[in-house]
Amino acid sequence: MKVIADNIRKVAYCLFSLLVILFIYLSYIQVVESNFLATHPLNRRNAEAIHQIEYGMVVDKNGQKLAYSERDGDGFKRQYPYGAITAHVVGYDSETYGKTGIESTFNAYLTGKNNQLQHLGAISHLWTNQVGNNVVLTLDAKLQEVAYKSLGDHRGAVVVMSPRTGAILAMVSKPSFNPNTLNEQWNHISTATDSPLLNRSVQGLYPPGSIMKVMIADGALTEQVIDQKRTINSEGFLKVPPDYVLEEVNRKVYGKINIKEALTVSSNVFFGTLGLELGGKRLAKTFERYGFKRPVSPELQEAMSRLPDFNALGNGDLAQVGIGQSSLLVTPLRMAMLASSFANKGKIMKPYIVSTITDDKGSKVQEFAPEEWLTVTTPQLADTIKEMMVEVVSHGTGNAASLRGVQVAGKTGTAENPHGDSHAWFIGFAPADNPEVAIAVIVENGGGGGSIAAPIARQILEKALH
Repeated sequence: MKVIADNIRKVAYCLFSLLVILFIYLSYIQVVESNFLATHPLNRRNAEAIHQIEYGMVVDKNGQKLAYSERDGDGFKRQYPYGAITAHVVGYDSETYGKTGIESTFNAYLTGKNNQLQHLGAISHLWTNQVGNNVVLTLDAKLQEVAYKSLGDHRGAVVVMSPRTGAILAMVSKPSFNPNTLNEQWNHISTATDSPLLNRSVQGLYPPGSIMKVMIADGALTEQVIDQKRTINSEGFLKVPPDYVLEEVNRKVYGKINIKEALTVSSNVFFGTLGLELGGKRLAKTFERYGFKRPVSPELQEAMSRLPDFNALGNGDLAQVGIGQSSLLVTPLRMAMLASSFANKGKIMKPYIVSTITDDKGSKVQEFAPEEWLTVTTPQLADTIKEMMVEVVSHGTGNAASLRGVQVAGKTGTAENPHGDSHAWFIGFAPADNPEVAIAVIVENGGGGGSIAAPIARQILEKALH
């Protein structure tokens, strides 16, 4: 009997040990591996469950529908009322080609799958709503439409934001695509040479050209390599040792000009000289101060700026950096942020595009508040640069951006690129005395910023302010 009892005890211990191991393994799956398994593309149960959910809407700041779900057989199909106009911001949702934009980054909210019970797997479906949450954007659909149409047939991008809050009011990229017919048109748009799927406003990298001169001006004044009274003589060109020559546009001769006059006429000689006098170390310090090495909101999926190795630059490249050239590459979003810094007393607010998450009954699930990102310069220097930018629009290269009865501050740029005609830029903000909106416009291979980008900015600013 004792032998039998010992064997029963051993079997009991063995079974108990197996149960403990099974409990530990199940706990590991539910706690550690839950998110991986729940979102795995081969998890058909989860996919089928989500297919039965009516995704929440994406709406603009005024409640205009930008994306919503419509019953389609046993499931739902996404509809995009604004089509190509908001395609890059809102994105698309395709069973075949995946998700992009807000549809991707806020998918958990739109499906209602952001609850704390998600790690319970199939059991969590007992508490899952059949209608997802709504995502309310900071975007103004009417302004977005004006910005889209203002670009015409050009390739390029527009970013409009509030300098006080960082809220994105419009974000346009052209060429675009219609997300309503994505599946049918995929072979064409995915192989098109003009890259309609690329969101140029945050993922397009471009040489900034002369719009960078506003930051170079601040850098030179901050580092005290120049003051507002000092003049530099421009004879139409600048000889840079050992063998580089930097020319003014059309070799125009400006004579002795100060920094305000140089920004107004966008003198290459003046700002090339400032690039040389700042040198690699102080140029690097200036770019770092303005956050060009720091990522911003992950939801915007912005490509990082590409900066040269400042410590390894020769004199020719230092002069080129002074006029926004060399190997500099930036996004239109960064340039809108740069304009915002001078509109907002030297502070850059963190850009954001989602303001609120609400449930299907309208109750707030989450709210996103404005957040200060960086202080890049003093209020005094910000005002100084602002006054110079006002002069650019009033009497300089940016005159085509001027508005009747509203003072506009801005800077034009004609950025050379090795792949074709120059890119046309304009950055600015208005009203200059109490800024409500900041803007960046780029027209790929458009030529002169003053003749091409500035008039586009004027149309958009006029709509934004009225």
